[in-house]
Amino acid sequence: MNVAELRGVTKRFGAVTALEGVDLDVPQGEVVALLGPNGAGKSTAIAVLLGLRVPDAGAARLHGLDPRAPRARRDVGVVPQELGFPPTLRVRELLELVRRHYPAPGPPERLAARLGLGPVLHRQAGGLSGGWRRLVAVALAFAGAPSLLVLDEPTAALDADARRAVWDAIRGHAARGGTVLLTTHHLDEAEALATRVTVLDRGRVAANGGVAAIKASAGLTRVSFRAPAGLELEGAEREGERLRLAVADAGVLVAELVRRGVRLDGLEVRPLTLEEALAVRGSRA
Repeated sequence: MNVAELRGVTKRFGAVTALEGVDLDVPQGEVVALLGPNGAGKSTAIAVLLGLRVPDAGAARLHGLDPRAPRARRDVGVVPQELGFPPTLRVRELLELVRRHYPAPGPPERLAARLGLGPVLHRQAGGLSGGWRRLVAVALAFAGAPSLLVLDEPTAALDADARRAVWDAIRGHAARGGTVLLTTHHLDEAEALATRVTVLDRGRVAANGGVAAIKASAGLTRVSFRAPAGLELEGAEREGERLRLAVADAGVLVAELVRRGVRLDGLEVRPLTLEEALAVRGSRA
């Protein structure tokens, strides 16, 4: 069952078509990553899904309802792309304010500890750096313990420790049966967190499906090894002392190299990453 969905959504801004015939499924209990370059339509898709924009064609559903209905959004936590907090409120006060809008919010102390907000809990929002503001926004999305999280670039401007804390919080939410829709420019983040992805390109769906299925659909395996400077292989890319190839049958390639007497120092055979698989799909389009 879908917690949220778009069906055939088209949205235009004057002469610019931001979305064209977009379908998006956010099944209950899954983490869905909405991917694509800047201007692909990700934030517009989220705005339509949350009832902040009205589609020119097609329909959006949130908990089975028109997302403009207040009761459709009562169990949703959101990290918007653009952040705005009352500058004189302290972080703890912001958490308390948001928590009071939900029927069963989680303890603020536990949330603050999980995301590492201790150093800024008693600071005013107007004096926070960009990274702290983003982390506070993530905390506010979690504050009411909603079943659905919609996170637009939740780790933008975060350092490594804060990024790991957000990842852990998302994984914990999913492990408890929650649902997540997130956008990100980091494909390693999508691969680490998501069970399925939808890729937008110039307002259209370019790829859609489970992460494992998209990786498998490329039909290739990555092979790399340390190779002497003079060794060249068709289709190989050299990165420092290593040659890297994407091949349909790694066993055949390795057997052929052994027959040729090539030393396979540091041999690595692995599936394509999500980023590599999407690049292959793009080159075939």
